[in-house]
Amino acid sequence: MTADQRSRMPSPLPFVPEMAEVAAGLHNVLRNGAIPQTTVHLLQLRAGQLLGSTYFTVRETGVLRQAGESEERITAVATWRDATVFTAAERVALELVEAVLTPNPSGERVPDELYARATEHYDDKAMWTLIMAIAHIGFFTPAALIAKPIPGMPPGQNYTD
Repeated sequence: MTADQRSRMPSPLPFVPEMAEVAAGLHNVLRNGAIPQTTVHLLQLRAGQLLGSTYFTVRETGVLRQAGESEERITAVATWRDATVFTAAERVALELVEAVLTPNPSGERVPDELYARATEHYDDKAMWTLIMAIAHIGFFTPAALIAKPIPGMPPGQNYTD
């Protein structure tokens, strides 16, 4: 971080302390063991790419590197459809996040066929966990895009206060 790099806004917690409880609940769901943490972070990296959020992409790339993910897999998230480095379960998770976050002018975003393929890899608890992993990004998207926290800084240290 450079000395002049700042978020647009201060931390939300002094203004909306209830946010901490909601965020903690979402984080707990993502760590419930129903899906691998790698899958959570791969789909959240893809969400950050789709949203055009430097904060999310830097954060998720860093988390994946710390977890020992290869640069090839991290880089390939952007072009996952023709990348050969992802499991079938990871691919369907990436497809789900794209379907949710990308308009489909020719029909529903998550068609029955995609849902059926997802349930081949994930049971009900894992499906709800995937949904909450996407919801987690959705919850923090306005903060990432409007407040623009400082990319690469830990939560709580990425605002101007």
